[in-house]
Amino acid sequence: MCLAIPIRVEELLPDSMARVTLGGVSKTVSIALIDDVRLGDYVLIHVGFALTRLDPDEAERTLALMREASVPGLPPPILKIAENAAYETY
Repeated sequence: MCLAIPIRVEELLPDSMARVTLGGVSKTVSIALIDDVRLGDYVLIHVGFALTRLDPDEAERTLALMREASVPGLPPPILKIAENAAYETY
């Protein structure tokens, strides 16, 4: 199963790589498939590659809806699933 979730670029690294963060989890991913990625951009990640850049307002709305869908008092299950899925490699 693939989940398309917004992930924010926190740091630009050498060799077309970037550090992204979601829910406190950071990973290094390739940004080689997208031109002109900037610090703070939201991207969609699949198997370690950023596939597209997203509108920041739409990304924030999507993340807010994902948080809203979680049950109060429990870890946010949708974001936890999304964190794991975004970083799986096959």
